[in-house]
Amino acid sequence: MTSDLLFVYGTLMRGYSHPMARLLSANADFLGEASCCGRLYKVKQYPGLVLSDQPSEIVFGELYRLRAVQDLLREFDMYEACGEGFAEPTQYLRQMLTVTLTDGTRREAWTYVYNWPIEGLSPIKSGRFL
Repeated sequence: MTSDLLFVYGTLMRGYSHPMARLLSANADFLGEASCCGRLYKVKQYPGLVLSDQPSEIVFGELYRLRAVQDLLREFDMYEACGEGFAEPTQYLRQMLTVTLTDGTRREAWTYVYNWPIEGLSPIKSGRFL
């Protein structure tokens, strides 16, 4: 499955000064705030999303439509150190998930899911990184 949508929940969100956040905002259309079922953990100065089937466990973020999909996904894969050329298991995996926009619309989008053990990580109970 492919998509031109990307769900972000951490350092790629608007208001974050990271160069990759600026790359995203310059090369994608902001579609709105969105959420998914999951749990958020503080990894270091950035969060990690662990998916969940529990409707009460919600992670909040933003949904973007990428203009140059393959080029941007390749850049973000490098930033997240996942995909081809990285030793497994990688810290993150890019995968599709269902996100819900604030108007209730559900969309399928790419995101980066945390792939290492969560033992010792602090949960972000609010589901909001910023």
